[in-house]
Amino acid sequence: MFHRPEQRRQAPDMTYDQMVEKVRYEGAYPTRERAEDAVHHVMSALGRQITGDERVGLAARLPVEAALAFTGQVPDPDPLTGWAFVKDLAARTGGTPATARWEAGAVLTIVAALAGPDLLARILSGLPEGWALLFGRAQLLSPQPARSAA
Repeated sequence: MFHRPEQRRQAPDMTYDQMVEKVRYEGAYPTRERAEDAVHHVMSALGRQITGDERVGLAARLPVEAALAFTGQVPDPDPLTGWAFVKDLAARTGGTPATARWEAGAVLTIVAALAGPDLLARILSGLPEGWALLFGRAQLLSPQPARSAA
């Protein structure tokens, strides 16, 4: 019989109310309800993209309400690129890609702060290109071999 150490949920760095208010401020949303919708939409969409230990680690660092929206989704075995994520979010919310990009950025920059640099680096390494900018980070590219002039 294997003994798994009990996984305890650590207290997140902010409450759900604080998260929503931060999203409201960062996203310049006119109402708390609009900011809360953004949190729910983005966290649900993100829940379809992240798997494994990174999913467990991120859920433990989120306020409970955000973690429930995040973990309430079945992860897709083939995560979307950052741009495809934005287009999917727009389609699911009935918005435009521009508003979905704004919404994703407002929420994911706060998620990045809650995740911390180490967990965020692991999350980004498991996702296709285009995600770093959504989390408010620079998109680092792998060096490409030089082409020979022919």
